[in-house]
Amino acid sequence: MNRGNLIRLTIIVILVVLALCEVLIKDAPSIQESRHGNNTLGMSLGLDLSGGTLLVYKADLSDIGDEDPGDAMQGVVEIIWRRVDAYGVTEPVIQKQGSDRISIQLPGIRDMKAAVDLIGQTAELDFRELTEDSWEYARSIIAEGFFPDYPSLTEQDAIEWIPATALTSKGEVVHLSGKHLKRTTRVVIRQDTNRPEVAFELNDEGAELLEKITGRLFSGVEDSLDNRPMGIFLDNNYVSSPTVQSVIPDGQGVITNIGLEDAQELSILLNAGALPVPLEGPIVREDIDPTLGSDSIKKSLIAGVVGLILVLAFMMLYYRLPGVLAGCALLFYGILVLAAFKLIPVTLTLAGIAAFILSIGMAVDANVLIFERLREELRAGRTLGGAIETGFNRAWTAIRDSNISTLITCGILYWMGSSLAVPSVMGFALTLAIGVALSMFTAIFVTRTFLRLFIGTRLASNISLFGGARFEQTSTPKEQE
Repeated sequence: MNRGNLIRLTIIVILVVLALCEVLIKDAPSIQESRHGNNTLGMSLGLDLSGGTLLVYKADLSDIGDEDPGDAMQGVVEIIWRRVDAYGVTEPVIQKQGSDRISIQLPGIRDMKAAVDLIGQTAELDFRELTEDSWEYARSIIAEGFFPDYPSLTEQDAIEWIPATALTSKGEVVHLSGKHLKRTTRVVIRQDTNRPEVAFELNDEGAELLEKITGRLFSGVEDSLDNRPMGIFLDNNYVSSPTVQSVIPDGQGVITNIGLEDAQELSILLNAGALPVPLEGPIVREDIDPTLGSDSIKKSLIAGVVGLILVLAFMMLYYRLPGVLAGCALLFYGILVLAAFKLIPVTLTLAGIAAFILSIGMAVDANVLIFERLREELRAGRTLGGAIETGFNRAWTAIRDSNISTLITCGILYWMGSSLAVPSVMGFALTLAIGVALSMFTAIFVTRTFLRLFIGTRLASNISLFGGARFEQTSTPKEQE
């Protein structure tokens, strides 16, 4: 074996080992993947395979004024993307339907109610303070030695909250709300109480407003019973009402008296921002049973294995030794494709599996072209080394042109799928493109290297193994390169 062939064989072995490690060593699933069950050997599964939920919402565009409805809908899509991404859903599909509807596919989701609540909320945060009469009522309860139950009193309409406003340096009365938030809220655990809080930071105008409002609600003495609460509301729903214990000059604060799960959801909502328009629904909600996806995977695997066995059997019977080598190259090709799917990563769907099986057929097609050329050269009287090199060189043009044509088609399909918001078409095109690109590599590099291993061996003299007539091996060193 010459040095060049040894180097190429070493590269193939290293690639096989690395690809097998990537395919067989399952990545540790994240917290979200454990919760959603959307992880198979480290590869994410699409909605049709993993199960999940399809939600369709209708946007209320009646109050957008002069704003372009298309811009408003795009804003809704982007904010839902941020919410779902922070929630940990693997490869969601979020797209517009018509002029006022949003379709959301959530693969692997198990907690449906939490997902619906997270997506559908407008998430408009605002800060409020008690009216004078309400504060006097709350103050009377405090005087009797009881701490006011603000959530209960709010629900009973026993007290009234009004917007917390202040006069800015520009001379404008402004309501402190979620529009003043920086998108940097986070959940923290207090060391002294071991309870969660949502820490937030306001922009410059918000910091100015917060300083003036807390200055108005703070009596000047910490832990004083005269310190007033500041109510925090989300979509007009009461969240908490921490008592102001000091003036806050830097625009940084915390939302307290909230559970861990509620704190995490609130942080996601605040970081994603408020929806520009309210959503109605979900008007459509379809739960896809994961057992259907499991059945589809089993049938696809059976079809793929049966097809691969038949193809390998044909190649070995018809092309003999080159067919056996092509079978080894195809097995390596399959491992390499699966490793690529994990590395990119690719969300596996039924359409993607179909594209993968199709790409195997195209990989075989490349080998057929090469072996037919090889047989022609052998029958014309060339030595094995010369037949291999000439056969590959002459087959390369046809392989290159056919695969480039397929890649162009994949590009068109992906663009059309993206334009028409059809994720299955996009997945098919992407998977097929990966398979075609790797099939060229295995046919031209791997199969060729395997064939070169026999140059100069005893088997090379028996060209009936390669499809030609018997001759004595007389290949030159140049042909063996």
